[in-house]
This record gives sequence, structure tokens and C-alpha cells, in this order.
Amino acid sequence: MKSKILVLQHVDWRNPGRFLLNLANKLSVELQIVKSWKEPIPQGNDFDALILLGGVVSGSEKENRALFEKETDFLTKWLLLDKPCLGFCLGHQAMLEAFQAKTTPNFVNSIGFIDGHLTHDGRLHPLFKGFDPTFSLFKWHTHAIQTPVPPNYILLATSSDCVVEAFTIKGRPHIIGLQFDNHAAHPDDIRRWLQSDKDWLNSLSLGKTYGDELLKDAERSRKKNQQIFTKLISNFISQIKDTKRN
Repeated sequence: MKSKILVLQHVDWRNPGRFLLNLANKLSVELQIVKSWKEPIPQGNDFDALILLGGVVSGSEKENRALFEKETDFLTKWLLLDKPCLGFCLGHQAMLEAFQAKTTPNFVNSIGFIDGHLTHDGRLHPLFKGFDPTFSLFKWHTHAIQTPVPPNYILLATSSDCVVEAFTIKGRPHIIGLQFDNHAAHPDDIRRWLQSDKDWLNSLSLGKTYGDELLKDAERSRKKNQQIFTKLISNFISQIKDTKRN
């Protein structure tokens, strides 16, 4: 039987990405993608797992507050179901905030490919089974979860750009947040992100050739990035199956 995964999308151009969409068919996974800013969020009981994508705050203050409250309410109810949850970037931050952590501007803008490093707990966690201790991350953020973090939180990965690159909750290894966006590391996705988020990127003064250099990096490392994400999402689906059996 296929695992049914609810995917909450926050911005039109930040969809699940080529890597995830291609893998869903190969791994017998059914994705229901909900554009949360314009569609109702369905009942969590109908799904085996939840994936929260990244995004940006782009609406009016009233619209942003309404969307935040809607998603916070849904996420709180989902976590009470104790079903698997995987958050990317903004999704990762929302999950940690649900456990009373705080998001603030990071000490550095983290955009592009960098090395991530598994902690001791990360090397033992099922999501990173078969991973090298150091692996490539695709980053796209200026804010991050800051320390100190809640006492029940476990750090799984870190980097030179960001202290909290991945986390889980003590006793709940199927609840995982990732500050990176490896689902969107395909060159086609990065090309769309560069175009759609160009005003924000220009505000960071990255240089006129930054986008070209990033795309070259993505093309050179495409096979490696696909292998990394395939391993990650395959491990997550194994966690979903294990949770359903228990």
C-alpha cells in the first residue's frame, strides 16, 4: 500500500522540487500538495506523514498572521497525532517554534551549497542511515533557529553557516526538521528560485555573477545531490512504514 504524504507548500515557486516529485513515483508514495495560502488544509488523520516546505513572508500583515495561525493550529494538531513530520527551511523553523524555540536573523546569510556535518546523534539517526559524516547542503535563508533550544531537542547536523541544520525530538525520531532545501537542489529548481527570488537576492549584495556560479555548481554536483536526497527521502519513507507497523 502506498504511503500518503501531505505536502504543505507556502509559495508558488517553492514547490516540492524535481528530486522529490520524481522519487515519489519510484518509491510508491502518494503526495497531496496543498498550497496553504489559498487552499484549506485537510484533516491530518487522512495521511501517513507530513512534509512542510520552505517559503517567504510575502502577503500583508493580516494575511501573514492568518496563514501563520492556520498552519500553527494544524501543526500543533499534527504533532499530537505523533505521525512522521519532515520540515524544510521555514517548515523546520515552524516545527521548532512549536516546541518553543526562537527564530532570529542568522549570523550569516546562507545561500548556495555548503558542507553539513552530522553530529554523533545524527550518525545514529535513521534519516541519515548510510550517509557520510559530511555531506552537501543546499541553503536559501537568512534566519535560523537560535540556541538555547528546548531541552527535548536533539541536534542531528550542523555547519559553519548555521548551528541547527537538522534536529529531532527526544523519543520521537520521526519528527525531523532540516534547515536546508536539498529537495530543490536540481538545476531546474535553482534556476526558478534565482528568477523568482531575485529581488531578495539582490538585496543581499551577492554579486552579479552569483547566480551563474550557483547554477554551475548545481550542474557539476547534480548526480551527487540526487543521490544524497534519494537516500534521505528513502530513509524517511522507511520511518513512515515503521511507524505504521507500530
